[in-house]
Formats: sequence, structure tokens, C-alpha cells
Amino acid sequence: MQTECTPDLFGFAPVEGRPVVAGFDGGAITSDAGGLLLGAADSAIGLMDRFAGCFQDVRCAELIEHDVVTLVGQRVFAIALGYEDLVDHDDLRHDPLMAVLAGKLKAKRKDCAPVAGKSTLNRLELSRPEASRYHKISHDGAAIERLFVDLFLEAHDQAPDEITLDLDATDDPLHGHQEGRFFHGYYDCYCYLPLYIFCGRHLLGAKLRRSNIDGSAGAVEEVERIVSQIRDRWPQTRIVLRADSGFAREALMAWCEANRVDYLFGLARTARLEKHIAAAMDDAREASQASGKPARVYRDFLWSTKDSWSRRRRVVAKAEWTNDKANPRFVVTSLEGAQAAAQSLYETLYCARGDMENRIKECQLDLYADRTSTATMRANQLRLWFASTAYVLLCALRRIGLAQTSFANATCGTIRLKLLKLGALVRISVRRIKFALASGCPAAEEWGLAANRLIAKARASPL
Repeated sequence: MQTECTPDLFGFAPVEGRPVVAGFDGGAITSDAGGLLLGAADSAIGLMDRFAGCFQDVRCAELIEHDVVTLVGQRVFAIALGYEDLVDHDDLRHDPLMAVLAGKLKAKRKDCAPVAGKSTLNRLELSRPEASRYHKISHDGAAIERLFVDLFLEAHDQAPDEITLDLDATDDPLHGHQEGRFFHGYYDCYCYLPLYIFCGRHLLGAKLRRSNIDGSAGAVEEVERIVSQIRDRWPQTRIVLRADSGFAREALMAWCEANRVDYLFGLARTARLEKHIAAAMDDAREASQASGKPARVYRDFLWSTKDSWSRRRRVVAKAEWTNDKANPRFVVTSLEGAQAAAQSLYETLYCARGDMENRIKECQLDLYADRTSTATMRANQLRLWFASTAYVLLCALRRIGLAQTSFANATCGTIRLKLLKLGALVRISVRRIKFALASGCPAAEEWGLAANRLIAKARASPL
């Protein structure tokens, strides 16, 4: 017999003669209880307080319900939990998990929730570099950029002997008429062209740019800023830049050579380069035809363009014959042959650059870094920084809490699905706030291990 439905009760097929009903009447329940790990990760690295310190608030203190640290924390935590739109916060502001992460269970005023709604957060995103009568929260972009590098440095117990910084540009498609909107022929759409800089999984820079530029535009300034900050702390660490052929530009290579920074960049193939390795390509073709498999022959030589380079530089060529056709590839580097032989330089060091694309996918697909739909580039850059901060937070959770577990190399999306999106009944008493999670949670052991590690790190942290 079908269960009779009311507007608040839903009936489903019976099981063993018993009606199955559902209703949204469970009380204080959250679907994001795993987000407690985000709060623990924040405490371990002191992220939200320091991120909020990059903002200036000149609002009247007596009239403020939500401090800046609450606003920025709410925005970053929500992105990490999968809520990319501000409109989501009109419901999230009543979620007990968000209240706990904000450190407040009740608002000062009776007509307010513990955390902010979309209108207040919208005013935060529209903040400017300088406060004004109508924009009383401002942000310091340079301080935010420094914070990402500081967090990277603090993630290491000691200075490494060598680090590799990966640079890459990607498309950020636009579907409106935002400031700085241009059509990009390669990506075949209107878009921004953000510049990302990573070191392994660590994000060091995320710069929003118009797309009517060369892919390397602004790279010298960003690299100079980041390298200077790293060398202030790690003066003896060797730094290598790695990027595709879009960054093999005279300005960037000359800067590296003048500042003791090594580089390894892809090099676009030209008729001159292909002619230079014609003999190697013949060897590769003969070897492939003899074995029936792809064959590669490497060549190492000094090279210069006709007019754009100021000097000759080391070029490594991969003469590859595969699928019955030539597939030549080239890289240019400041690394000497004694430091890296041609084959290992290309296959081991340069090809590892591709992993950075996975990091960009995490930022854009898992954390909505391409959700740049506001009218101005300034506001869209701030949105990019919010998504980048969410990435840094999840990286801290992965690095500190999930090391040597099955989630040690998991993407941000997988961590969210398996460890953060957990339903729980929230019981609030005068003694404690308890999140009663499902007893059958498949990742309960890893979740508990991560929680204990993050709590221990927070207690030991001097921050």
C-alpha cells in the first residue's frame, strides 16, 4: 500500500511490508561534518587569521556582526566543501558546521545567523585595494601573494637543496562581458589567461591576466617576486624554473641567467631545428622500422635563434619516430651536460612538468578557480585567490593529516567526496558540541587518523 504523502513527508516503496518515509525534520543535521578536518587544518597552519590579516576593515565595530576572519573563512571553507556560488550561503549560514568553523554558535543580533549570507559576502568580494565610503573592507593583493609563498616555506622543516618551480598559463572561459574580456584563438573562446606557479603540489602564485597577451607576459615579475622571497629564507637552495615552450622567451631566460636561477623550457620546433637533427631522425626511423616499435634518438647542441636570443644556449632534441611519422621535440636549458644528460633531462625532468596540469585541474575543476563571473578583474582576481586559499588548505590537510594513507595522493575532489561530505547529527549541550557521524563510514579510520594528526600539529604549532 502506497504511503500517503504530506507536503513534509515523502513515501517510497515499502520494505518487508513496512512503509518507507522521509522528511526534512531531523533537526540539527549537517551533510558536511567532515569539514571539521578543514578547521583542524586551518588551526595547524594558521591560515584564516593570516589571510584575514591581508584585509582592512573600517566598518563601525559596534555595528559589525561578522568579522573579516569569519567572512573569508566562510568563503574558503565553503569552496573547499563544494559550494562555489555566493547564493549557497543563504542556506549555509544556518548550517551548524559552518557556525562551528566560524567559532560562534549564535549571532549578536536576534535577526542574524552565526555566519554571513550572500549579500555580505558579495560586499567582501567587491572590496578594493583602498577603503572608501561605500567599500569599507579593502584587501592588500601584495600581502595575499606573499602569504602563499610564506605557507610554502613553512611547510618544510628545513631548506631543500633544490626546488623546481613550474609555470603554466591556462584558459579561464568567460560567458559574460567581464572587464578584460578578449577572444583567444588557441582556446577558441573569450577567456582570461591566468598564470599559475607551483612547486610540486604547493601553490605559490595565481595571477589573473587578460588573454590578449603572450602566455609568458608578467612571468619575469612574478618569478622575481617569488624567488626573492624564497631566497630571503633559503639563500643556498638551488632553484630551477620549468615550463613549456610558451615561456622560452629571451626576457625570462636572460633574467634567470643574471640571477643564478636555472631553467628548463620547451622549445617550439622550427624548420631550422628540424633540419639540424635530420640525421638523428633518420637513425630513429631506421631503428623503428627494424624493431616495429617507436624509437627515440637524443641530440645535445648549442643553438641560437637568428635575432630574438642574445646568446647561444643548450638545446636538447628528441628525434622520435612513431606511428610511421616523425615527432621531434626540443627543450632549451641552462643546466649543463654534467648536471643532466640529454635523455634523462628530457624524460625524467622535463616530462614531469605535466603533473602541474593536474594541479591546475584541481584548482579549476574541484575548487572553481574559473568561477570568475563578476564584472571587474579586481573582484575576479580576489575570487581566484579565495579558490587558491581553499587549495592551500586542502593541501595542508593532505600533507599533514593524510600522509602515508590511501588518500596521500588523492585529489581535492576525492578528499571532499570521501572525507568531507559526511552526514552527522549535531547535538549541542552546555558541556559540548558533538557531531555524531555514521558508524559505517568507509573512511572512518583515515578520517580519525587525520583528525588526530592535525590536532597534534595545531597544539605544537607556534602560530
